[in-house]
Amino acid sequence: MKKYVQVLKRTKLFSGVGDEDILSMLSCLNADVRPYGKGEYAFRQGEYIRNLMILAEGRLHIQKEDYWGNLNILNEIRPGEMFGEAYIVPDGGPLMNDVVAVMDSAVLFFDMERILTVCPSACPFHTRLVKNMFYMISDKNKRLVQKLSYMSQRSTREKLLSYLSDEARRQNSSSFSIPFNRQQLADFLSVDRSAMSNELGKLRDEGMLDFHKSEFTLQEP
Repeated sequence: MKKYVQVLKRTKLFSGVGDEDILSMLSCLNADVRPYGKGEYAFRQGEYIRNLMILAEGRLHIQKEDYWGNLNILNEIRPGEMFGEAYIVPDGGPLMNDVVAVMDSAVLFFDMERILTVCPSACPFHTRLVKNMFYMISDKNKRLVQKLSYMSQRSTREKLLSYLSDEARRQNSSSFSIPFNRQQLADFLSVDRSAMSNELGKLRDEGMLDFHKSEFTLQEP
């Protein structure tokens, strides 16, 4: 568990908490770590969860597959990010989506009751933890709104430009990498892969951007 302290220290949930205090809190919160291999389902639609989770390493996709096998990637979970909190409230219901490891990953599980209840040892950082969790949920809501802004665009071209523009701003560079391959990007934006690839080619021919695999460079008009 100690190997993940530095990852947790960079998360919003443990912001302002020192290394030794994080280790103490991991014990207090009944923290547990579980590994998942590439392609393995961490959770499947219809399951119930009772823990707050943070990705310690690797990468996860929150995705949904319809009856005919059409896949939609709803979100990507990166190391240090929290997930599952929407389902651990009373009557939160079963998972509506699958959670899949897209590379070898490790997930930290935290007892939600321990987070929301003041611990017997009167841990001085417990109040900070609850406050930080609120901030993390707020941040996730912002990213959900951002994803909805991509989906609200009417054309494949507009969805691409909206997403790539935001990634350039987020990474503070006109040259950046994205965490998706072509099929994953199409699934994330809910567009046809062939149509998307065709549109990328047009944008490159028009001098708006250049790309190689997952590396993109946005050009000045």
